[in-house]
Amino acid sequence: MSLQDEITTKASKIFRESYQMSIGELINLYRDGEMDIHPEFQRVFRWSEYQKTKLIESIMLNIPIPSIFVSQNEDGVWDVIDGVQRLSTIFQFVGIFKDENGAQVPPLILQKTDYLPSFAGVQWANEVKELSFTKEQQLFFKRARMDIIIMKKESDPNTKYELFQRLNTGGSLLSDQEVRNCLMIMTNKTFYEFVVELDSVDSFRNCLPISDRRTDEQYRMELLLRLLIPKYIDWETIGKYSDFAELLDKETIALCNTPFDFACVREKFIATFNLLYGVFDESAFKKYNGTKYVGPVMASAFQAIAVGVYENISAIIALESTNEWLTKKVQDFYSEEVFLKNTTPGIRSIPRFKDLSLYGIEYFRP
Repeated sequence: MSLQDEITTKASKIFRESYQMSIGELINLYRDGEMDIHPEFQRVFRWSEYQKTKLIESIMLNIPIPSIFVSQNEDGVWDVIDGVQRLSTIFQFVGIFKDENGAQVPPLILQKTDYLPSFAGVQWANEVKELSFTKEQQLFFKRARMDIIIMKKESDPNTKYELFQRLNTGGSLLSDQEVRNCLMIMTNKTFYEFVVELDSVDSFRNCLPISDRRTDEQYRMELLLRLLIPKYIDWETIGKYSDFAELLDKETIALCNTPFDFACVREKFIATFNLLYGVFDESAFKKYNGTKYVGPVMASAFQAIAVGVYENISAIIALESTNEWLTKKVQDFYSEEVFLKNTTPGIRSIPRFKDLSLYGIEYFRP
């Protein structure tokens, strides 16, 4: 297929339209349940009160605001792809925003800005006249218009995920895993909440002593997905991925759409990390140098050891001397050719992910 054929084919699967809507119209859509702005995203998209105030200031001063991107679902409801924080700020300011549990969020109180110092302490509605928007200001605010770009429901189902990634990676302040978390919320909120539940298991977190920066970037969540994906991935098709981040993104979405026995996965997961933490404490994924465990957590060690133990946990626990057997297997693992080959410089991430996952499953089979 030629380049032009590829362009024509892909473009024909994307249906979009754009127009302006008043803030008042957007308020009505949200209030009537015709717009999903994913309040769960507030865990990821964190704006300070000052940043929120600056948005309200921009609206009142006619300063241009970036377009809002939405995807139209089968039922016609708009799924906000980009603009969650802008819209939630607007809805919080007028006093209608609800959190992920359906509870009313306290109305936004504006702060002083360089252009509008009198914003300090002002609200949409306040019994103190000097601290409330006037009727004229409220009408101006509600009549202000924003550009809305709509991906129609006839578009390829993957379009909204692709668009979300492109708008929230690269120059974004979000880590790859934070974007991935949002994709899970958009695709299957129940699955996302299950992964968050697993991430909170004490033995799992204790096995992975990582820096505050790594914690903020949701690195444990990434490792958790690396653990779950190998059971469901089609290894024969991984050549289609250009890099490891793309593999994790696409396979995470695939996991969200896979029938999942949550109870079984939870039981295996807890048993796996209770065992690993009980035997190795914080050293479960630190390299063994022949006499002791050294260095930081190794992703390569996690990929083989965690996946291998997880997939064989029932048989491992059934051994007479489980702790001794597992200790020797883990210590010997660092001398195995597969580990040594896959931790040398120049090895690509995708083949390493495959080799270590599959080898771990075989290596830790009693």
